[in-house]
Amino acid sequence: MKRILIVEDNPQNMKLAATVLEKSGYVVLKAVDADSGILLARQELPDLILMDIQLPGMDGLTATGLLKGDSATSQIPIIALTAFAMVGDRDRIIAAGCDDYISKPIRYKEFLESVQKWVPLDGD
Repeated sequence: MKRILIVEDNPQNMKLAATVLEKSGYVVLKAVDADSGILLARQELPDLILMDIQLPGMDGLTATGLLKGDSATSQIPIIALTAFAMVGDRDRIIAAGCDDYISKPIRYKEFLESVQKWVPLDGD
C-alpha cells in the first residue's frame, strides 16, 4: 500500500485530505505540526508528504528543508498544501525545496491527480 503523510494543523483540512486519499486506496499518516511530521517521516518513510506551509511553531518550508537535507528522507517527494496562492508563491515554495504545490481550498479531482502524479496506485 502506498503511504502518504499529511502534515496539517487544521482539523477540517486534515479530514478532507485524509478522506479523499483513504477512499482512493492510500494509507494516510497524520501529523499536526512540523516537529511531529519530521519525526513520523523519519520513522515511517512514506511514499509522499503533503506539507502545510503555515504550521504552528516551525513552518512547513523549514520542515521541508530539514527533510530534504536528511539522507534518509531526501528522496521523499513533498507537495506543499497551502493557502498561499498569490503570484510568485508557487515559485518561492518550489525554490524552498517542495517538489510540487497544491493550493487550498483543495479541489478533489485536481488534488487526487496531483497526488497520483507522484504516487500512482497502480503497480502496487
